[in-house]
This record gives sequence, C-alpha cells and structure tokens, in this order.
Amino acid sequence: MTNAPLSPTGTLAPKVEGDTAGTPPRGKHRTLKKTPGDRAVDIVIGVLIALILASVIYPLWFIVIASFSDPRAVATGQVTLLPQGIGFGGYELIMGDSRIWTGYRNTILYAVAGTALNLLVTLPAAFAMSRREFKPRRIIMFLFAFTMFFGGGLIPSYLLIKELGLLNTMWVFILPSAFSVFNMIIARSFFESSIPEELHDAAQIDGLSYFGYFMKIVLPLSSAIIAVIGLYYFVGHWNDFFTGLIYVRDQQLQPLQNVLQQILMANQSQQAAGGSIGQSSGDAQQFADQIKFGVIIVASLPLLVLYPLLQRYFNKGVMIGAVKG
Repeated sequence: MTNAPLSPTGTLAPKVEGDTAGTPPRGKHRTLKKTPGDRAVDIVIGVLIALILASVIYPLWFIVIASFSDPRAVATGQVTLLPQGIGFGGYELIMGDSRIWTGYRNTILYAVAGTALNLLVTLPAAFAMSRREFKPRRIIMFLFAFTMFFGGGLIPSYLLIKELGLLNTMWVFILPSAFSVFNMIIARSFFESSIPEELHDAAQIDGLSYFGYFMKIVLPLSSAIIAVIGLYYFVGHWNDFFTGLIYVRDQQLQPLQNVLQQILMANQSQQAAGGSIGQSSGDAQQFADQIKFGVIIVASLPLLVLYPLLQRYFNKGVMIGAVKG
C-alpha cells in the first residue's frame, strides 16, 4: 500500500522530488532562534537570580568566617569574603560547656520523638479528611481551622499544661504540639490530588479495608509529602525556644536553643563586667564576638546538613499537594 498523499479530488498526488516541506530532517529538532530582546531578558533574569542568591548566601558565609576570625578584624570591617586571623577559641569555649551536650541530647530526643508522633497523628487525620465519603469531614475541618485563628492565650495554656502534669517534663515538648492543622491540610491536599481514586477501587476489589489501603498503598506513594511535613515538624521542634522558656525550670531538660541563649546572655553580662564563662577579662573581650557567631553555627549546622538531603522532595510534595489541591 502506498503512502503518497491524496489530491483534493481523492486521487494520489504525485510526489514532487525534493519536496521536504513539513518533514524536518531525521534526528534533528527545530529550535527557535532567540532575538536580541530574548537575550536581554535572559541576562536581566540571570543578574537578578545572582543578586538574590548572593543576598541569601553571603550573610551565612559571613557568619561562618566571622566565627573563627580575629574579633578585632571583624569589628574593623576587615573580614568580608575571607577569614582573617583564624582562631577557634570561641568554639572551644562553647563546646567546652557541658550544657551544650546536654542541650544537644535533649533537642535531638525531642525533635525525633516529637516528629514521629506528629507524623503518626497527622497522616491518618489527613487521609480521613481526604475521603469524600467521610460525611462529618466538613464539620471536623471547620473545627480544625477554627483553632488556627483563635486560641486561649498564654495563661490558659500554662494552667492547662500544669493541670495535665506536664510542667518540667520532656512531654511538654512533644504532646502539646503533636498536631498541626497547617501540615494536615498540606497532606490532605496531597492525598486528594496525587493518589488516584482508581487505586482505592482496586483495593476494595482485592478486599482491603481503609486501614489496609492507607498502610499498603497510600503511605508507600506518599514519601514526598512525608519528607516535607516531617522536615517542617523537625525544624519546629529543633527551633522551639518558647516551650523551654515558659514551662521548664530543670536545667537538665532544657533544649539546645535555651542553653545557647543562656550562654550568650551570660557572655554578654560577664563581658560588660570584665569576664566571660570562666575566662579572664582579656580572653572575654577577645572571644566575645566569636561566641556570638559560633552560637549561631552550633544551632543551625544540623539543619543545614539535613535540609539539602530532603530538598528534592519539596517541589513534588508541596507544589503538587498545595498548589494543585
């Protein structure tokens, strides 16, 4: 059978030799040639991206190099892109304080246990809210959203924590923050938009219950959103400063953020009096700024290491779940 084109009358049209219109060469793709205006726009966009990137990276880079540079060079503006007079005295003072290691241990415990409980509570709630056949979901969702805008305040919260017996315990860092409505909404939107309903129909045919469908099908397909909200919860626990400040008096239970704040405040007050964390007046003046910058690095370093490992999940998790939903 011939593949020659038909003429308007229905007969085979003769093929003109050399007629290759509409058929690009095999193995080649047409590319649109950029105009000078397009190139100018690309340059402007590239410059803007470079400026935004520099504005984000440089403050962090400055803190890093200033934390082990000569404080006099930092104070006089000699430290810009490279460290000057490298020394690690500030880090030695910080890491030599036993409270740092206690704070690290507590914060890691609170963050890991708290995040595990957060996921255990949030994901089933989000799955239930995503099921259209769950009739009370609109009323329950309204009650959830209500708590995002209205709260009892600090004094009722303190009295509630006291009556529950959570004051000066590790559970005050875990139980009161076990559920986040915001993260639940993100997970619910992901389940609604990214998990095909046909999977549930197939699971029902195979005899799976809702629990089996959730455990065997939904969760394995939700690694992106689990990583996203898991990181949100972990960062929230890691940076939690207010809970330790209000509800905990036992120094052995204080998280890292409160320990670093105590070290920084003690350093500032003793620096004004001529001493710092067991050091002489000269040493205190020399290491004052290094301690300030070192505290920031010590508090942020674990998150700076963890975040890039989960960054690849963000577009897939947040954008699909929140924007499409």
